[in-house]
Amino acid sequence: MSGGRPDPDRAAAAPRVAVAYHSGYGHTEVLADAVRAGAQESGALVRTVAVESMTDADWEFLDAADGIVFGTPTYMGAAAAAFQAFAEATSPRWSRRAWDGKAAAGFTVSGAKSGDKLNTLQALSVLAAQHGMVWVSLGLLPGWNSSTASEHDLNRLGFYLGVGAQANVDEGAEAVTKADAETARHLGARIASVAAALAAARG
Repeated sequence: MSGGRPDPDRAAAAPRVAVAYHSGYGHTEVLADAVRAGAQESGALVRTVAVESMTDADWEFLDAADGIVFGTPTYMGAAAAAFQAFAEATSPRWSRRAWDGKAAAGFTVSGAKSGDKLNTLQALSVLAAQHGMVWVSLGLLPGWNSSTASEHDLNRLGFYLGVGAQANVDEGAEAVTKADAETARHLGARIASVAAALAAARG
């Protein structure tokens, strides 16, 4: 920065967005791919990272990213153990404030329409808050909540904090509905926009 103004070269650069997720049966991976697509379509440089098999290059990308989207299935009312292990492994970054000021968002999926997904999204937002990140909400009104609405609406399950999706437990990745995938795509576009604005402000 010069004179307190954003650097125009940095402002014009593509924001970097990481999608850090765990997928047990393929459902969460479908959502991660949709988030990636939405962010890419909005001009971001995106990398999806399976947290159970992190490489040094993955950690480096997360550290360099302007925004990180966290994704996990909801198992027994909470984030999957593999994702929680990743969350705990971020503690060295927490102590040195490595992710402070980055954009953050989250998504989850369970077999039930509710499935206590809100508990998982809240945990993801608290993880982001502990890192000093800026949480990006879904930014959609709820769908499927009137006589003229349908299960094909975006945000069909009515979450505000992030994407809450549903997929039948006796089906594979194909069980993720188009509406839920498109809701995740929307979140990807939204965090790309916020990450770009934050990066430009930092200069």
